[in-house]
Amino acid sequence: MKTFLLMCLEFFKTGLFAVGGGLATIPFLKEISAKYGWYSLDMLTTMIAVSESTPGPIGVNMSTYVGFEMFGIPGGILATLSLVAPSVIIICAVAKALKQFKDNPIVQGVFSGLRPAVCGFILSAVVSIFLMALFHVDAFKASGAITDLFNWKAIILFAALYAFSQWQKKLHPIVIIIIAAAAGVVFGF
Repeated sequence: MKTFLLMCLEFFKTGLFAVGGGLATIPFLKEISAKYGWYSLDMLTTMIAVSESTPGPIGVNMSTYVGFEMFGIPGGILATLSLVAPSVIIICAVAKALKQFKDNPIVQGVFSGLRPAVCGFILSAVVSIFLMALFHVDAFKASGAITDLFNWKAIILFAALYAFSQWQKKLHPIVIIIIAAAAGVVFGF
C-alpha cells in the first residue's frame, strides 16, 4: 500500500512540475527510475516509443503504462489521475484569476519567462531519449569496451530512417513511425 501511495505522489509531483507537456515529464520519469527502480531505463525507452506511437499525451500514456505495470488496472487509473490532477487544479484556479490579472505586466512577464524553461525541458527530453536509444552507458561501464557503448542496431536504424525521410521529404511522419515500429518488432528492439 505504501508503494502504491508513493507512486501516486511521484506522478502528482511530476504532473505539478513538468511544465510544457509530455516530453517534459521524461526527466522526472528518469529520476523516478533511478530513485525507486520501478522500471529500467530500457523500459523507459520502450514506454516512450509506445507512448509516442499511441494516441494521447505522452505523459498520460506513460503514467498509465507505469501504473498498470506496477499495480494493474487500478494502478494505471490512479497513476494517470495523479499525473493530471495538478493540471486540472491549476487550470481551474488560473482560469478564475486570469480574468482579472490577464493584462498585468507581472503575469505577462511570468508567462514569457516560462517559455525558455519549457524549451529547456523539451530539449533535455530529446537529448535524453537520443542518448538512451543509441548508447548503452551501463554496458560500457561494466565491460570498459568502447564497442559496448554503442547500440549498433538502433544507430543503423536511425541513420536509415533519417536518410529515407530526407530522400522522401513529402512522406507523412506517420509512415516513418509505422516503419520504425515494424523495424523495432522485426529486429527485437
